[in-house]
Amino acid sequence: MTDVTIYTDGACRGNPGPGGYGCLLLYTDPNGQEHKKEISAGYRLTTNNRMEIMAVIAGLELLKRPCRVELYSDSQYVVNAVEKGWAAKWQRFGWYKDSKHKEKAKNEDLWKRLMPLLEMHQVTFHWVKGHADNDYNNRCDALAVAAAQDKQHLLEDHHYQAG
Repeated sequence: MTDVTIYTDGACRGNPGPGGYGCLLLYTDPNGQEHKKEISAGYRLTTNNRMEIMAVIAGLELLKRPCRVELYSDSQYVVNAVEKGWAAKWQRFGWYKDSKHKEKAKNEDLWKRLMPLLEMHQVTFHWVKGHADNDYNNRCDALAVAAAQDKQHLLEDHHYQAG
């Protein structure tokens, strides 16, 4: 199984507002050659949490076969939802926060995309402090902010619902 390191970040100019994500993948092939890939995209109207989840999804969707992934995010929402089992619980409850179905889990569409990716890959999440001394996290932040500000190429977040 291939080892891959992924750094992710999301950004939003207003919350909700124009947003973007940035993702950096690092991989060393069997010949010792290091590879680095950066991706980003921006959306006209979204939220910061949606962009944080999208960054993780985008990085994992680039992987062509099951991998062992060390994933770094400065989003406690994303890291805790996975590592503490919140997202798995929401899934078991039909995308509600509890078994009584009183409150829907937010960002259901994105969690539905992410959960199968987490089953395909062996992903270990690591929380990193945002805007600190982590060069890769700072690079992802720069990619996310640039994508959010690129008015000519912003996408529609068709599943975002205000309110």
